[in-house]
Amino acid sequence: MFKIGDPIVYPMYGAGTIKEIVEKDFLGETRMYYNVDLPYCRMEASVPVDNCEKLGVRAIIDPGRIEEVVEVLKGKTEPMNPNWNKRYRENTERLQTGDILEVAAVVRNLVRTDRAKPLSTGEKKLLSTAKQILASELIYAGGYTMEEADEMVELNI
Repeated sequence: MFKIGDPIVYPMYGAGTIKEIVEKDFLGETRMYYNVDLPYCRMEASVPVDNCEKLGVRAIIDPGRIEEVVEVLKGKTEPMNPNWNKRYRENTERLQTGDILEVAAVVRNLVRTDRAKPLSTGEKKLLSTAKQILASELIYAGGYTMEEADEMVELNI
């Protein structure tokens, strides 16, 4: 269980800090929730404590793993499905895992695909979300500013 002040990653939303732990009544059932401040996407989320594992909520990576993320960004582009709809679905599934290395691979592959041939509107939005998720965790793990995290991502693809 996390505590107030802990930085966490909420897949598909990015990294944030637990502001409070509250008890809420929902459909006659009382449950504990983490209220998480997600500054990079400018929102707050209530995450059921007992569903964290199922949702993929996890602690921020250790700063020592940042180099591993950079290596993924610099790595070879993976072959992707030529059908944009299937590619979108596959990339969304990778983001939902919450694994920062999967997120970095999605960012790398979509940026390079976009450079070769413009992405569809849906994929551009997915790329923007993936970059946001990646940068938000780098901010917490490495103590970077938003600008520094964005720059780190862009310079290493």
